[in-house]
Amino acid sequence: MISKEHGGTEVEDFALAIGMLLRRLRADAVPELHDFNWTQKAVLSRLEKNGPATAADLARAEGVKPQSMGTALAFLEENGLLERQPHPTDGRQMNIKLTAKGTALRRTTRDATYKWLSQAIAKLDKREQATIFKAGQLIKRMVEAA
Repeated sequence: MISKEHGGTEVEDFALAIGMLLRRLRADAVPELHDFNWTQKAVLSRLEKNGPATAADLARAEGVKPQSMGTALAFLEENGLLERQPHPTDGRQMNIKLTAKGTALRRTTRDATYKWLSQAIAKLDKREQATIFKAGQLIKRMVEAA
């Protein structure tokens, strides 16, 4: 439970700041993905990090309904960013993987995101930079524990 001194306003401000950062990263750092929704971007990222997966695995991992995942995958496939291949052990399923175009887009967008974020952090003084990096560790721990 949050104490009164760290009550609703600070929690709201924190949530607002995280949302602003995410919107700024999506808008400024990665203009190539403007037409992509959150699920589509998450799928590209997940496939890059974890390799091929089934549609059901992706839907579970992203917490979306299979129908929503199907729509996201169709969009990405139509844009040449992913392809389907037979599952190596289950002939009833298809594995989804990034194409070369999908991998290149992920690399470009990741690099642009890191560049924008590095430039923004560089504008902070050393103490603020240390604080933001510590906050990042805490946020990661908080999310992983949830």
